[in-house]
Amino acid sequence: MSQHPVAILIGMENAIALTVVRELGAHGVPVHGVARSPDSIALASRHCRDWSLRPQGDPADWLPDLIARTGARAVLAISEGDLLALSALPPRIGDCHILVPRAEPLASVIDKRRTLDIAQRIGLLVPQTWQPQAGEDFAARAEAMRYPLVAKWANPPEVMADLERAGLEWVKTGYVHTPRELLALLDRYAPIGRWPLIQQYCGGVGLGQMLFMAEGHATLRFQHRRLHEWPPEGGVSTLCRDEPKGDHTAQMDLSEKLLRALDWSGPAMVEYRHEPDTGRYWLMEVNGRFWGSLPLAHHSGAHFAWEAYRRAVLGQKDAAPSPREGVRARYMVPETKRLARVLLTPDRIGDPFFRLTPLADLAAYLLGFLDPRSRYYVFALSDPRPFLRDIVQMVRKAVRRDSRG
Repeated sequence: MSQHPVAILIGMENAIALTVVRELGAHGVPVHGVARSPDSIALASRHCRDWSLRPQGDPADWLPDLIARTGARAVLAISEGDLLALSALPPRIGDCHILVPRAEPLASVIDKRRTLDIAQRIGLLVPQTWQPQAGEDFAARAEAMRYPLVAKWANPPEVMADLERAGLEWVKTGYVHTPRELLALLDRYAPIGRWPLIQQYCGGVGLGQMLFMAEGHATLRFQHRRLHEWPPEGGVSTLCRDEPKGDHTAQMDLSEKLLRALDWSGPAMVEYRHEPDTGRYWLMEVNGRFWGSLPLAHHSGAHFAWEAYRRAVLGQKDAAPSPREGVRARYMVPETKRLARVLLTPDRIGDPFFRLTPLADLAAYLLGFLDPRSRYYVFALSDPRPFLRDIVQMVRKAVRRDSRG
């Protein structure tokens, strides 16, 4: 296989980064990783040709020198914070393409209120949403809401520093069952004068539609269903499967229409709660970065990182191959934690409509190791060192916990 020019990947700490490294490497792209720790999991991949510790300061201060030193022709990033920083840079530094969304579309996607407003205008179904503001009559509004509700921050990067200064934990998703619980939640954040979005609870199953947008059109499409998450009531996808491309076609068209309205370029996942019995698709958010279930797309042949690289660096404009069907992917550590929660502490699951099927979940967990459709987020026979590093790190963490106890 021919060697293509180097790509820099900023953020090597998780399974998403590992997938990007493996994907680019399999297509002949050597990767230079930028990591916060020499123990970062993606650094162990055989496809990571070289790496460096992340320097202090803004990428604008150190990235041009790294590009010059490595001869990189592309820069990609994993975290939202890095995408925000890189989006302020020019789309190219010399001959190197900065493959991140532009600042204005990225800001619209990160701010869930803006995303929902645009989506509603173009005809997507969005949940009833309230953004509390200082001076409102919270008690009256709490009595008027329909329960249960979900609380989540409209723009997490904006509020992180305020929460940290006030000693408050950032909670990705909270469930609220009564007016009293809602008032207690709002009171918790009164010291910073900012509150999460309060949103109607939407049932159904998690459906993600992933698209790569170029010049207003999708050049690559893939969709998946979330089967399990950690925590069980909603979070990181721990078991997912592809959805046949012939399903949800009208909704896929709406997803493309939404990304076009957002002036989006590059990869994104449009997330829904789908109610099969009613046929409704409730828009949850648009994920404008490489998403947690990217390993499933990779194993199915939907190569979003490669799509970004080949179109920008190599100038390839031909259609991407159609993804394979009939694949499942498991994220074993959080999937195991999920099973333990279901079996041992089900009372800690916050979703009021979560269906407990502990024996079925245990059987499916064990049989999954024999399922020929199963692939894994981290483990790969062709690239075993990241898995071994992950195991060693888990053992070290367990030893440290025991020593502190």
